[in-house]
Amino acid sequence: DKTAAAARGIQVVAAVGVNAAAVAEHALALLLACAKSVVGLDARMRAGHWDKSIHKSLELEGKTIGLIGLGAIGRRMAAMAHGLNMRVLGFDPYAQDLPDYLTPATLDAIWREADVVSLHCPLTDENRGMINAATLARCKPGVVLVNTARGGLVDEDALLQAVRSGHVRAAGLDSFAVEPMAADHPFHQEARIILSPHIGGVTSAAYVNMGVAAARNVLGVLARTATPA
Repeated sequence: DKTAAAARGIQVVAAVGVNAAAVAEHALALLLACAKSVVGLDARMRAGHWDKSIHKSLELEGKTIGLIGLGAIGRRMAAMAHGLNMRVLGFDPYAQDLPDYLTPATLDAIWREADVVSLHCPLTDENRGMINAATLARCKPGVVLVNTARGGLVDEDALLQAVRSGHVRAAGLDSFAVEPMAADHPFHQEARIILSPHIGGVTSAAYVNMGVAAARNVLGVLARTATPA
């Protein structure tokens, strides 16, 4: 799209970070819902059950989270995970000036060490399907996966099998290979896969931020001070 716009003399400028807080907060919400079985326990209580004596949730303090992608969203997620006293690993070959609490790591280290893997990177030809049967098998038993980035990063069949086998404790997903998701998608049958309709960045504040940033970018283009995307 940017190439086609450039060929027509149209400048493309990004509204960077306008929904970063919204998406990072949603990623945290999905993580907490997975760790604390919020959705499942709510459904059980509404069905008349009281599972206090038979259910144990996952405590995040002291656990390791591996963030893939350290842009505006990934960094906000890192700060919130640090606030939960988690050990924070991050992979991003382009990231610079990272906070002290965020340890740069390879993907191999994240697969090996992370109790939680959270995706915050763009989808490229190189990373399409990066969460697959092979990488999931290298993750720790009981790992939690959170994806508020792009559905194409995840091999959905492989994730489904890993959840069913118990190797993946739970997954919180806000993006999918095909959207809208079909009504008969097998994810709907898995209580430990928590779903939301690619809505992480949809808040009133984020929409205001988008409008303000778009207006500023238009003025920047007219003044020839805008930075191309």
